[in-house]
Amino acid sequence: MGKLAVYKYFSFMFLVITLVIAIFTIFGLFGGGSNPATGTMMAMLVYILPALILGNIVMLIYWLVRRRWHWCAIPALTLLCCIPYVSTFFKPGFGSSADGKSGLTVATYNVAAFGRELTGFKAEDILSEMKQQKVDVLCLQEYKATSGDKSNTDSYKGYFNYMATGRDDMVVFSRFPVKGYGIIDFGATNNSGMWADIDVNGLLLRVFNVHLETTGFNRTLRHVAKLQVQGTDIEDNAIVRAIYDNYTRGMIVRAGQASRVASEIQQSKLPVILCGDFNDVPYSYVYNTMKGDLVDGFKECGGGFMYTYRGKKSFRIDYIFHDESLEGVSYYKLNLSYSDHFPVFMKFAF
Repeated sequence: MGKLAVYKYFSFMFLVITLVIAIFTIFGLFGGGSNPATGTMMAMLVYILPALILGNIVMLIYWLVRRRWHWCAIPALTLLCCIPYVSTFFKPGFGSSADGKSGLTVATYNVAAFGRELTGFKAEDILSEMKQQKVDVLCLQEYKATSGDKSNTDSYKGYFNYMATGRDDMVVFSRFPVKGYGIIDFGATNNSGMWADIDVNGLLLRVFNVHLETTGFNRTLRHVAKLQVQGTDIEDNAIVRAIYDNYTRGMIVRAGQASRVASEIQQSKLPVILCGDFNDVPYSYVYNTMKGDLVDGFKECGGGFMYTYRGKKSFRIDYIFHDESLEGVSYYKLNLSYSDHFPVFMKFAF
């Protein structure tokens, strides 16, 4: 009887774990509808969805091995509910690249100020890649107009005949005429957005280029490391609190910025293409707010595993969305090492 009691106890505990993981997963799938300003904990569940999905897989395997078919249904049904989420960063097949066929190719790239190098070689290399991909409209974030005494803008305008500038480090280059542009000011922050009206063979499009608030995670760690080098003793719980405070602050600020951009998009009377570095993951409040009625280009015509941040956190945080009236042909990224981001490309049928 003793062994049977232990056996039942562990079975019960695994069932509880299975239920808890499933419940948190379902709440995480709805977390993207919760504004971080009013429901921080609910919104944060989105960020641990990959771990929760992995937990459901482990529980499914466990119950399959135990041949408890009725309990298998809990993680199995939960995983089925996760398919729409998974499709935002993974699709069977391979992402296509430039095929030489006619169409409009749009790219977005956070170039990290070209590494602040002084020769201009990095900026020229990136331009060469854009030429090779036959990019027609290029949205850059963290753009730097000069490298040493070399004008990056002059180099880029040698290929892109038209240019629209936003606040500070935001720019849109185009091979088609720019008929007008404007700035979306986010206030007292280094981040901002902009739009440019571009005439593509008689069809006027409004292209949005945005760079939303960063997470603050890396900045906090750098600050802690600097203090520790200076000999300051910092408790682990203080580091955790600082990271949490900065992360939640970034979520709230990004949510406000996303709402501002979404409002601008809704007011546009032109078909919209939205590009940029959202600094947020798929299914988050920011992702859902920015997307609105637009089409996620990757879900439409991408393939493989899509992540755009080169650091240890392999997340998809750079996006191209578009109006339903436009048709996507291909969506892909290039594994370039010039920045901490990868450039994202999308071709439209024209």
